[in-house]
Amino acid sequence: MSVLLAREQALTLHELLAQANTAHLDYDIAAGSGVPDPLIRGIGSLAGAGASEISFLADARLAHQLENCAAAAIVMTAAARDSMRGRQPPYCVVLCSQPYLMYALLAQWFDRMRLKRIASGVHPTALVDDGALLEDDVGIGPYCVVETGARIGGGSRVGAGCTIGTGSVVGRQCLLYSHVTLYHNVRLGARVIVHSGAVLGADGFGFAPDPRSADAAWVKIGQLGGVTVGDDVEIGANTTIDRGAIDDTVIGDGVKLDNQIMIGHNVRVGEHSAMAACVGVAGSTTIGRRCTLGGAAMISGHLVIGDDVHVSGGTAITTNIDKPGRYTGVYPAAEHSQWQRNAAVASQLAQLRRRLRQLEKQGRTD
Repeated sequence: MSVLLAREQALTLHELLAQANTAHLDYDIAAGSGVPDPLIRGIGSLAGAGASEISFLADARLAHQLENCAAAAIVMTAAARDSMRGRQPPYCVVLCSQPYLMYALLAQWFDRMRLKRIASGVHPTALVDDGALLEDDVGIGPYCVVETGARIGGGSRVGAGCTIGTGSVVGRQCLLYSHVTLYHNVRLGARVIVHSGAVLGADGFGFAPDPRSADAAWVKIGQLGGVTVGDDVEIGANTTIDRGAIDDTVIGDGVKLDNQIMIGHNVRVGEHSAMAACVGVAGSTTIGRRCTLGGAAMISGHLVIGDDVHVSGGTAITTNIDKPGRYTGVYPAAEHSQWQRNAAVASQLAQLRRRLRQLEKQGRTD
């Protein structure tokens, strides 16, 4: 069961679908034998939804749960409705060709309603510098630090223990969960969500070898750039985005970053790309628009990855990619002794290739 809205906040099914920006999905409502336009207070699964909640069927394998579902309304395809073979359900049916997308929009709406419960204002334990600017309806949680020159846009919420560094900008209607750290000169666009433990603007890994040193010492390169994050970006827990060496590290509009991702300095990520957990992107790499990177994919530095490139989980990319498509380079797991034998053969491929070429040449001369 989801967190229910207060009874006075409940909306009729028609009102809810209108407010949740679902009109472009071209849906239709078919009333069942129950209330024709029920009040909705929450969203739930087929198995767990209550009488004031809306649910959805996006996977045909779960269709058997429709019979006992107690929801007030269910979103499904016309094909799923036809499979009921004329039975009149006790709930309203919202016919939609993309029930999972409608669920996403409804879940967004309920989440926004939940966040509205977070009060605006500055908690007494927060430290906000006199040189910082807070726009209307901003909420600053306990033990936050907002340094001089920082600006926080209207409607944004900053959770407990966050630090907003000097000159950093948080756009309108952003949400920073607890213990997010923005170093100096980090800029977030509008409606950005940053989860707990994320660090934006730490120094990039830049060091120059000093040939004068007998110990091969490293000299730190000052990281003078910042981080620029576009609108409608989501950044997962404990993800880190390093500041640029000179120019900014840039995360484009609509990018979605999972938990525990590492983005190196001077990286540029194109609009609406998405990365799953534990991806690592080394410095000065450019990733195009609408790309996806599966979990634990590794991208080497100074590369250019074009638009619409999809990298499978665990894959290492070490060269430029300029052609759209899916790229996979995962060495399959095996029983250890078998893996050792396969690895021994793989390590000799170059030698075997040379021998094969010699045999081919001999065959052409014989």
